[in-house]
Amino acid sequence: MIQQLENLKIIPVVAINDAASAVPLADALIAGGLPVAEVTLRTDAGLEAIAQLAKIDSFLIGAGTVHSVEDAKQVAGAGARFVVTPGFNPKTVQWCLDNDMPIFPGCSSPTDLETALDFGLQVVKFFPAERIGGIPMLKALQGPYGSIRFIPTGGINTDNISQYLALRSVVACGGSWMVKAEMIDTGQFDQITAITKKALEVC
Repeated sequence: MIQQLENLKIIPVVAINDAASAVPLADALIAGGLPVAEVTLRTDAGLEAIAQLAKIDSFLIGAGTVHSVEDAKQVAGAGARFVVTPGFNPKTVQWCLDNDMPIFPGCSSPTDLETALDFGLQVVKFFPAERIGGIPMLKALQGPYGSIRFIPTGGINTDNISQYLALRSVVACGGSWMVKAEMIDTGQFDQITAITKKALEVC
């Protein structure tokens, strides 16, 4: 899973308001060269969208904004291939580890990373990346936490993504700029494809 994400470089973070948009969105991302998405549970349609995208063999679907063990169980049942959480919930992390579900919990401090080490995690989400120090913070963390790698999310865009990906500690970056909710809601899938292609060009 980690190698797949490293090869993809970008994980689109998506909030879907209508599950009927899920498959057209996947088609747009695939056409843009990015067959992956982290669909968040921020909307009522999130779980159904995950279930629909899980049926596409060529698409790697993950679940984001997972807050609890119950959420993790639901997204696993819907077919999610990995779980992303905003913060570090030990119960949720342990359930995922016990059930062979890759999980990337949100970490924003050395204390969070100490907990991640305790759980034997190799990769965590670095969130909210730009707000908590961005690239300088990641560089500072690389020294004492050299065994942990990161998926920075929050404030990532075409202007800074290449700088993040240049860090040896970064696996991939999460971002929503190519899959904004209003573009999905209004069916601007050709635009999503174009922005996705442009995003990959600067990586």
